[in-house]
Amino acid sequence: MARTLPRRTLAVLAAGASLALLAACSTGPAAEGPTGGDGSAEGKTIAFVGYGDVNPWGAAFNAIYRPALEAEGVTINDMSTMDAGAQVQSFNQAIADQPDAIVVSLLDTAAMVAPMQKAIQAGIPVIVYDGPPDPAVADDPGIRQVLSDSAALGEFAAENIIEGLEAQGKTEGKIIVIKGTASMLVTQDRLTAFYDKLKGTGFEVIAEEDGNWDPTLSGTIATSLFAKFGADGVDAAYGMADYMAIPIIEAAKQAGISVGSSGLIVTGSNCFASGIESIKAGELYGTATEDPITLANQMVDYTLSFLKGENPERVVTARRTA
Repeated sequence: MARTLPRRTLAVLAAGASLALLAACSTGPAAEGPTGGDGSAEGKTIAFVGYGDVNPWGAAFNAIYRPALEAEGVTINDMSTMDAGAQVQSFNQAIADQPDAIVVSLLDTAAMVAPMQKAIQAGIPVIVYDGPPDPAVADDPGIRQVLSDSAALGEFAAENIIEGLEAQGKTEGKIIVIKGTASMLVTQDRLTAFYDKLKGTGFEVIAEEDGNWDPTLSGTIATSLFAKFGADGVDAAYGMADYMAIPIIEAAKQAGISVGSSGLIVTGSNCFASGIESIKAGELYGTATEDPITLANQMVDYTLSFLKGENPERVVTARRTA
């Protein structure tokens, strides 16, 4: 008999897509979009310093975002990368190129403060997506943001683990966490909410490792942790993205550890198709919302609106909807 899926996952499956919806919330006076426009994005140029295609989330986002803008006549200078140092260099080059806007997802939030301040001084609008910028620049009118609700994702992940372990009759348990890149606020926000949700329970994190949003590295780390703690030393695992959680499952199986509702409870995030398939197979216990396709479509709308001079709200953020 198949187990009941976590409440968050059931909602995702019922909808057939991510539940992440954007609700605009103004956080200050917004910088105006490109001036002198004719209500069209045709001929506008953006520097795209987003996540690289080597990252599964980035590849899914980019496959929607870039072609949609190009179809509207927008020229894209693709500087996408998963290397934080290269991102700083590319962003500085983008400033020199003087595009109509720079679109960026921040790999190292602190390291990007100085480049973003340079863009502000140069009068080049910056659109940040997914994770928030550093507070040092977040409130500047020249910095626009289309954000995932990272705190909600961390909370949902903790809820999945609590639900899964309690369903096994456990009031105590040991958890391992393989997180995304530690230097990103998107990672930090998820972790803060994750730990907050675990407070007051008997469930504790015994290891937290940086998987750098890398599936291969996540599997390697998981293998090491299972060897360290043994088959009976880990009750649950949180892979910060579905494509990180699935390698954890594979590492557990190779170590002879059963997974699923009666074994190791593993939760992911970002609601990838691979995660849903793993849930249906009874291995991944749960996931959470905020898939890259939904955010990409929302970013297309936002970017085009801005380039057309429609002056959308400066900050929009994902709304908790479960």
